[in-house]
Amino acid sequence: MHVLVTGGAGFIGSNYVRRLLGGKLGAGVSRVTVLDKLTYAGNLANLSLVYDDARLRFVQGDINDVTLVRELMASVDAVVHFAAESHVDRSIGNSAEFVKTNIVGTHSLLQAALHTGVSRFVHVSTDEVYGSIAEGSWTEEWPLLPNSPYAASKAGSDLLVRSYGQTHGLNVSITRCSNNYGPYQFPEKVIPLFVTSLMEGGKVPLYGDGLNVRDWLHVDDHCRGIQLVLEQGAPGEVYNIGGGRELSNRELTGVLLKAFGADWDSVRPVADRKGHDRRYSIDDGKLRALGYEPQVGFEEGIERTIAWYQENPSWWQPLLQRND
Repeated sequence: MHVLVTGGAGFIGSNYVRRLLGGKLGAGVSRVTVLDKLTYAGNLANLSLVYDDARLRFVQGDINDVTLVRELMASVDAVVHFAAESHVDRSIGNSAEFVKTNIVGTHSLLQAALHTGVSRFVHVSTDEVYGSIAEGSWTEEWPLLPNSPYAASKAGSDLLVRSYGQTHGLNVSITRCSNNYGPYQFPEKVIPLFVTSLMEGGKVPLYGDGLNVRDWLHVDDHCRGIQLVLEQGAPGEVYNIGGGRELSNRELTGVLLKAFGADWDSVRPVADRKGHDRRYSIDDGKLRALGYEPQVGFEEGIERTIAWYQENPSWWQPLLQRND
């Protein structure tokens, strides 16, 4: 199987590529083509462990480049679509880029897949499209009620993907994951931001009252879930992928402070962001019925993640400087 991975130099996409080529996500993959624009969050260093693998082809380019996308898809069997603008705070200040990449870019890929006859298309999305839930957990049938421009752009792309399955018969599946963490995550996201700040003796920002709740999913488990959907997911279906560990932002902060022997004097309260969803919680029973189960416990995952950032300052320090 020849797989095209969009956004394969980003955090989750690169983890998927490394694991795919490393034989940790099943057999049957003969070639992997990565298409990545290398924006601020894309980094070739994320692929350094597999860059010389003869099965890997890296192409720097934009998913909105229709000619390039069609050329790449002409020889592939499946597409796993990670490429996206994904930071909520950035979407509040500049939503146009999110619409362009997440909606228009996804449309470009769908059109190319239809034109070239790609046999499988997996669209990687987020639980944020559901909005916020006070009690219980979302199933895949829950209405889409996004509250941020980022979430709205992902919801729009989800609906486009679904429509190409319904209208054109394209073999599509959609995954919606909870909050990811792990190595190689760009340090604007909460866990690597807090870890790198505490490593350098700085303070960490805590939004509002810190009681917003998220479910935490290690990136390795997320990639296992995606591969399971690629191989066994039913056409047109949506699959939630969860980690099974809900924590408030205040609880998460406490875990990270304790790991570094720091106290609450290292926390800097900041005003809550606009439209901040209170709680996310997904029911991933549909995917578990296919055999999915998270394998990385939160305590183990956090310990491994902190160790990785401690051991790899040469990876994240230049990114902080570039993002200033």
